[in-house]
Amino acid sequence: MAKHFAVSKVLVICPTSLKYQWQNEIARFSGRDSRVIASGRAQRQKDYALDDFCKITNYEKLQPDLDLITAWAPELVIVDEAQRVKNWNTIAARALKRIDSPYAVVLTGTPLENKLEELISIVQFVDQHRLGPTWKLLHEHQVKDESGRVTGYTGLEKIGQTLAPIMIRRRKSEVLMQLPERTDQNLLVPMTEMQMTYHLENAEIVTRIVQRWRRMKFLSDQDQRRLTCALQNMRMSCNSTYLLDQESDHGVKADELAALFDELFEQPDAKAVVFSQWTRTHDIVIRRLEARGIGYVSFHGGVPSEKRPSLVKRFRDDPGCRVFLSTDAGSTGLNLQHASTLINMDLPWNPAILEQRIARIHRMGQKRPARIVNFVAKGTIEEGMLSVLAFKRSLSAGILDGGTSEISLGGSRLNRFMRDVESVTGHMSEGEAMTPVEETAGMAAETQAAPMRGAHVVPSTRTGAEIGGEHGAAQAPTNMDADPWQALVQIGVQLLSALVATRDAATPAHPWIECDPATGMRNIKVPLPPPQTARRLADALSALADALRA
Repeated sequence: MAKHFAVSKVLVICPTSLKYQWQNEIARFSGRDSRVIASGRAQRQKDYALDDFCKITNYEKLQPDLDLITAWAPELVIVDEAQRVKNWNTIAARALKRIDSPYAVVLTGTPLENKLEELISIVQFVDQHRLGPTWKLLHEHQVKDESGRVTGYTGLEKIGQTLAPIMIRRRKSEVLMQLPERTDQNLLVPMTEMQMTYHLENAEIVTRIVQRWRRMKFLSDQDQRRLTCALQNMRMSCNSTYLLDQESDHGVKADELAALFDELFEQPDAKAVVFSQWTRTHDIVIRRLEARGIGYVSFHGGVPSEKRPSLVKRFRDDPGCRVFLSTDAGSTGLNLQHASTLINMDLPWNPAILEQRIARIHRMGQKRPARIVNFVAKGTIEEGMLSVLAFKRSLSAGILDGGTSEISLGGSRLNRFMRDVESVTGHMSEGEAMTPVEETAGMAAETQAAPMRGAHVVPSTRTGAEIGGEHGAAQAPTNMDADPWQALVQIGVQLLSALVATRDAATPAHPWIECDPATGMRNIKVPLPPPQTARRLADALSALADALRA
């Protein structure tokens, strides 16, 4: 563009996690310097006043810096991961629409995820007249029921033909010869009894809400929140009970992952990428990695943007750094093709996010066959999600890839979501939970293979937990066998701290305090000491009572 159209001011808009990667790639391929817009308002004001060829900012800075961008007057705007602005009602999307430039390029691998309006929003930034008036486009392609609800789309191939002059789309099938072989494996793992207890309790809540929806075809805001909470709890329980109570670590996935690493890292140059939606999954994986002396980095939304490139660089260049742990904050834009194995500890609802994760290693520049491993908990919501993920790809295929021209959605957004919930829970097969003896045997084998450093498992008698507890919650009493009176004192101290926590909302959550997702009421549940200690404590208290009566 600079050579043929005399472009001298380029603005790149991308997610925070990709700003420094854009800077490196611009220098690598064009030899030009670029400036990353960061820091406070005063510094950003100085940066926009400088005469740079290229400036790189993130979506969150568009609205507060709109006046600075307008004054700088970019001639070319590049929008990366443009699905971030698929909804024009967001602050960032409205600010982007107000940026005027002679040229615009929009980059996205998932321009269409759920509904046609998302594509309209993205296309309008490139050519606001390409698809015509929104009301007309929707009128021609939406299928509605008698009540006026959108139930599907028709004539999708016409939209693809309209977009052809301004859209360059490279399908995986077109570049398949340039990409290495990819192998996908769904690895079914059993649940422990403690995991299944959490899972079934929340599944019962989901079932009651689904039944209410079937009767009334309506859900209150409270029911929708309870449903979301219960579904989240079900999914978290599939990884480990630690994600819910932060005390215990009943689960099979992390140990299966460790066994996979033991095999994989026999190859001296092998590296792996591990995705999970939750950072608490990182915690239980890190225990296994540190026990084996395996180097790693942890990439998540809490890592400052200026520190993220150093994590990617260390994983790429440090031979001792073998594992890249990431949440979905790293599912877009990162180049991690120096690893050839990717493990999904859990499955996202959206198939586009799953493909974005996989594309971190299965991309141009990958020299080795890519191996994808999806851990799926047997007989749970995760197994049911496998059947739903495939259906959600159909709308995108219909418009962008010349697939079917008609898609049936079947009702309102809530109705479609509830049908997804019914489908997910309805496709759960019968799962057989591991007995405590089997789990203990597995833990013993794991400890013998690589002893855990500073980690312990505390059995929990809790039957539910809030999703958003703090990581630093207090632990249940341990080492009670030595002295029954010491056990009683420990329980008393913990009970007192739990009571204090219920009175002061500012006090961090206590592990003995749980919130019932059905009623919102808070309860205290005290874990019992080991049976031998309980018997000795009972005998001591009985003897004390006899002495007092005498």
